Amino acid sequence: MEQQIIQRYRREVYRIGWRLQYRCKKTYRNECVLFDTSLTQEDETEDMINRISIEQLLDTLPTKGRVILQKLYLQEMTEAEVAAQLHMSQQGVNKWKRKMIQQLSQTANF
Repeated sequence: MEQQIIQRYRREVYRIGWRLQYRCKKTYRNECVLFDTSLTQEDETEDMINRISIEQLLDTLPTKGRVILQKLYLQEMTEAEVAAQLHMSQQGVNKWKRKMIQQLSQTANF
């Protein structure tokens, strides 16, 4: 039972990450969300609540982990690019990423 709950929240955290990445790509390609007629007022409100929740979750992470996730998912950088910028190995970036996603998953469980 506990494993199912963990898996459920893990999937939700990954889904949130995917949504963040999609929205960043959409913005990056200069597609203005304000003129997207498929979004209703309720969707926009839910989107705002999700953004606030994600920001609160990210604020629970250590600074280095938060920076790594932001660079990987929000700035769409590769692990190699992040590693070069932070003067660490790509393997180190990957380990930090996995640890931070796991920590987000655990935080979302509570």
